Formats: sequence, C-alpha cells, structure tokens
Amino acid sequence: MRIPPGTGRRAILAGTTLLVLACTTAPSAHAGHRASPPHRGSLVLVGGALKEDNTQVYGEIFRRAGGSDARIGVITAASIPQSQDPDAGDPDRCSNSACNGDYYSSLFTKHGAADAQWIPVDLDHIDNADSDAVVAQVNSMTGFFFGGGDQARYLTTLLHGAAHTDSKVLAAIRAKLAQGAVVAGSSAGAQIASGPDMVSGGDSYQALRDGSTPGYFEDPTRLGYFPDGGFGFLRTGLVDTHTGTSGREGRALRLAADTGHDRVYTLDENTALIVDRPGTDGEALSVLGPAGVGVLDLRDARTRTTTAGWNLDRAGYTYLTDGDRYDARHWTALPARTKHRLTPTDAPVPANSDVFYSAANPAGVPYSFRSTARALASTRVQRTATASTYEAGPRFTVTFAKKSRFTAWSGDGTQAQTLIDMDIAVASR
Repeated sequence: MRIPPGTGRRAILAGTTLLVLACTTAPSAHAGHRASPPHRGSLVLVGGALKEDNTQVYGEIFRRAGGSDARIGVITAASIPQSQDPDAGDPDRCSNSACNGDYYSSLFTKHGAADAQWIPVDLDHIDNADSDAVVAQVNSMTGFFFGGGDQARYLTTLLHGAAHTDSKVLAAIRAKLAQGAVVAGSSAGAQIASGPDMVSGGDSYQALRDGSTPGYFEDPTRLGYFPDGGFGFLRTGLVDTHTGTSGREGRALRLAADTGHDRVYTLDENTALIVDRPGTDGEALSVLGPAGVGVLDLRDARTRTTTAGWNLDRAGYTYLTDGDRYDARHWTALPARTKHRLTPTDAPVPANSDVFYSAANPAGVPYSFRSTARALASTRVQRTATASTYEAGPRFTVTFAKKSRFTAWSGDGTQAQTLIDMDIAVASR
C-alpha cells in the first residue's frame, strides 16, 4: 500500500532549493501580505498522517462539502511533480503530485463524495494556477483538500513565489471559502492555512538553542519561517503540525516568542482542528479525531537569555481532544459535554529526560511533552513536574505547573484527556 505524503517524522526535501529561495527573498515580516476576507465557510486542518480509515475526518469534510452532493477539489502542489519522481511509473510506489491527487480523490469518493478531482497545479504546471479553465474547475467544486509535502511549493505555485499574490486559482478558492465552502488540508496542507510567520522547518532542541531565522534551510533541524506566511485563512494563531510525533512544542514556543505571536495551534496527527467562520467575530474552533490539538498561550510569556541560553516563563498550555471547543476571541476552552472532571490519584509523575522526542534518541517516545502534562494532571501529590531535553549543552528543562485556573477532564473520570490552562516554563542550564 502506498503511503500518502506528509506521514514521515522528518522530510528531507530535495530538489527544492531554487524554488524556496525565490519564496524567501520577500521583504520584512508581514510586509505586503494580502489580508484574507472574513469567511462564511470552514477549515478542517489535520496535523498530518490522515489515515485512510478515519471516517470521522473524511466524513466531516464530505458533510461540510454537501454530503452526497459533495464535489472535492484535491490540490497536491506541495508534492514533487511527476518529472522529479523516480517512481512516477509505479502506482504502488509513486509519490508525486498527480499520483497523490489520484490517491486522495479515490479516498474521498470511497468516503461518499459525489466527485473528487485533482486540480492540476504543481511545479510541472505552474501556469495552470492562472488558467481560466482550471478556475472553472475550481468553481464547480463545493470543497477543497490540500495534501502534504513541502508548504514552500504552495507558495511557489499558488502565491506567485516572492510576489506573494494570489493566483487566479487561489483567488477562486478564497472566494469559495468566503461563500461557504470547506477548505481542508493535512500536514503542509494544514500549515499553508497560516498567516504571517509560517514555519518552514526545524527541530525543538535546535530551535530553543539557536532561535529562528526567516527563510528555508536545507538543514531540517534549523528553525526557519516565511515572514509573509501562507494563505492566511487562519490568523488567530500560528499553526504547527505532526506535533506529538515529532516533539514540536519547543519549536512552536520559540517561533511564537521570536516573532511576537501570542498563540500557536499545535496539531497532532490524524486529528483535525475545525474552524467555523474563520476570520469573523463568530469564529469557532473544535477538535475531531483520536489525538488532539494543543493551544500554546504566550500572552503573559516572558523571555530572557542568560549565559546558559534562552529561557521562557509564564506560557500557558491547553490540550483539547475529540468534541472539545475553543473560543479564540475569548481564549476560552470548553470540554465536550461527555467529559467529566478528572479524579486524580496518588501516582507520581514519571521522570522524562526527552521531553521533545529527540531524533537523536533511539529509545525516545512520541507524545512525550503531552505525557508529562497528563501525568501531572492525574496526580494529587504534585503541583509541578519537570522534564528535560535529551540533548545537553545547554540542556533545557520544561516545568509544568497546575495553577489555580487549571482543570483536567476525562471521558471515564480516571484517564486525563483534556487539559486547560497549565503553566509552562523553559529554562536552560
């Protein structure tokens, strides 16, 4: 079975240097970024690795696109084009834009859509982004799905690269969203919904140690970002993906702090952040799927750099799971009605010496940051817990704390699922 794009822990992106450099020569942060109008439609943003049998998420996209009348336009321009895929002729091994377009189209029809079609825009067909015929195809759709890969390719193909202006196809999709269509995406397809300062790569330890730099870098551990951002569909916070399986909470905190953002949505794999009416006063968010979505709150956060390194305190951490809602305007999380306040036990919090699931640690465990937070929520004998990075020189320690406003919620009363308003601090030593 062919693996869809965006499922790996870390993608080493080959053959993209020239196209990405074209995208990263834009002027300073936020300059010239096109403001996105308010939308009557909705976003379904998946943290990557969307499984074929995830009937919850596929069904939600299908339902929002019109149910049995749904017509889904599939955009896979973040994938390499056929001309760069050595396995282009093998349907079981190929992983190019056309092949991935067929893959997702077949999945949407399998899950009940009346029709699903590949929108033929990619690095081999950049001119199609301004084709009136392709715009007509877009206008016949009731929903859209952006596949994974490298979000820089979306900038090149649909935002005219360094010009960062809407192609005709993107303008048509933007208009459909404003009129009520659903726009979904997974991995890079979710990341591209971001506004200014969209992340382009990086690992948590190197991010905390070295900070962020505008641009895209061949070194996948270096924290980079695109100042002009992505499509700007979601602007109430930065977006990061593959969070728990790649330990990206650290890089999300550092990027937000460096660029002046006060909120980050950290999306876990195979799980969707649903945004109704994005960009309006009635914007409403909810979570759907087996994992969750983190919300990092930096409104009161403070940073300082000492001789040991970078430090942060007074950040907040909320982790939302299936059925939970979030009011971005009022910074309020609402657990699903089926959940109950957690009953804590006397179990201590286990030691954690790899809080960001380092790629250098063969014995590392995914969802490590979340695991320590949940363990602290589940015990009555500790109000704080610490976990450290696997790497040293400096070593970073994360302190989790239950302050007066903290609450934890569970489906059965005993297992922590939803966490609301836990305090987070990062210290170097």
